Formats: sequence, C-alpha cells, structure tokens
Amino acid sequence: MLLRVLQEREFERLGGGETLHVDVRVIAATNRDLGEEVRAGRFRDDLYYRLNVFPIRIPPLRERREDIGPLAARLAAKHAGRLGRTVEHIDKNSLRLLEAHDWPGNVRELENVVERAVILSRHETLRIERDFLGKIGEKNTVAQHLRNEEREAIESALRLSHGRIAGPNGAATRLGLPASTLEFRIKRLGINKFAFR
Repeated sequence: MLLRVLQEREFERLGGGETLHVDVRVIAATNRDLGEEVRAGRFRDDLYYRLNVFPIRIPPLRERREDIGPLAARLAAKHAGRLGRTVEHIDKNSLRLLEAHDWPGNVRELENVVERAVILSRHETLRIERDFLGKIGEKNTVAQHLRNEEREAIESALRLSHGRIAGPNGAATRLGLPASTLEFRIKRLGINKFAFR
C-alpha cells in the first residue's frame, strides 16, 4: 500500500472501492546507510528506491569539528538563559577538549555536556572538565589519534586524486593500498568520498 502511494500517489480506503489521489511529499530520516542496508538484505530495495529521490546527507559532528565551537556557544547561551546565568565565552582549553572528542551521541551528547557545564559554572567563562565527557571521553587516546591521522591521510589522498579511488592517479595508489582496502576504510571512517570530486 505504501509503495503504491509513493509511486502512483493514489490509494483505496480499506473496504472502499473509490481510488483516492494524494499530493504528498515524504521526508524520511535515518542514521543508517540505507544503500548498505539494502545490499545486506535488511531494507526493502523497492521502498529504498521510492524514498531515495533527493537524498541529503548530514555528516555527524565528528566530521565537522569546526561546528563544535559555534554550536557549544549557542547551546551555552540557551541553557544559561533558561537557568538565569550569564556565559560570556567558553574557555579555550575546554573548546579544544570538545573539538577532540568523537561525539558518538552527536549533537544531543554535546548539548548534555554543555548543559552540565552551565549548571556547574560559577563564572561568566564556561569551563568543561574532561570527566564531563564520561568514560567514552577517556578512550580518546592513542587509538583515536591514529584514527584521526588515518582520516587526514585518506582525505588528503582523495583531495589530490579528486575523489578517484582506483587507477594510477587514484587515492589507493597514493596511499599504497589495494582499492578494496581503501574503500573499506573510507566506509569505516564515514568519509564522504564524493565530496572530493
């Protein structure tokens, strides 16, 4: 029934005989790679192709670290106003700590951390302690540093190869990797290879 509505823009009521026409737009959101879900057989391909008319990918916070400062400032102002506090700016060390975190909980996690800092703040400068990030933040050590370096190397190679993976001028050749290995690492790190074309 849903497929018919999406494709033909018509349906019949249960028990009715009249065909009704609709003019609707469906906006769907997910945190999963639906193309991969279809390939793995976990999502219907016919539904995927009807929904995937105009895809918009919003990268997670860890892929847009330049947004963390402005977002944190906006969230701090929001919660400070609600709590009757004044926050003029965020401490530079705190900002570096926020930018280094991987944010598995995305913007909601950032908001919780900032709200906690506002609640505990006693000054107009917002300070965020490392323990505000919980145990997940403690894991941001050598492994995270290596992941960041791997991401930077892959993105640099993609930039130089204009998004091309294979071939003599491809990113895989520049990195000394088989193309299939590079594809796997790009997917694992959540890099949008099409952004480099």
